[in-house]
Amino acid sequence: MLIALNKPYGVLCQFTDRSTPPRRTLAEFGLPGDVYPAGRLDFDSEGLLLLTDDGRLAHRLTDPGHKQAKTYWVQVEGRPDAAQLQALADGVLLNDGPTLPAQARLMDPPPLWPRDPPVRFRKTVPDAWLELTLREGRNRQVRRMTATVGLPTLRLVRATVGGYALNDLQPAQWREIAAA
Repeated sequence: MLIALNKPYGVLCQFTDRSTPPRRTLAEFGLPGDVYPAGRLDFDSEGLLLLTDDGRLAHRLTDPGHKQAKTYWVQVEGRPDAAQLQALADGVLLNDGPTLPAQARLMDPPPLWPRDPPVRFRKTVPDAWLELTLREGRNRQVRRMTATVGLPTLRLVRATVGGYALNDLQPAQWREIAAA
């Protein structure tokens, strides 16, 4: 079984939380039993999360050796210039080493749901949307990459993983999909 979930902002990619106070988890979405996340999406990120009960499929989706492409829509603070976009595309040096080359392009704002809480807005600082496609998945990698080139991330939405896409799923909605 393979499930596509639109993970809302402020939800952990696990079914339990031992924090005090407890945070929101995947347990509140009525998902089928015995499915587990195939990969992670940060607490403060949104979008496509795949869950499966098939260990081989989970391995294929998450193992760095398979280099599954993941596409993110990233709202950044500032207006990217050609040099910043090229730096993201070439790969940037992070504290844990250089990133692999990525696809990076400026995009129109995607048709997204409102975020709760809303992204902060500053009249004096412009923002822009980028589409970034990576073939690796380090901890908070997109946020660290954009910060390294001087474009702090304001909002991060994962749109695709491999051949699977978010499509029209709204936050907290899920559906079973066919495994490729």
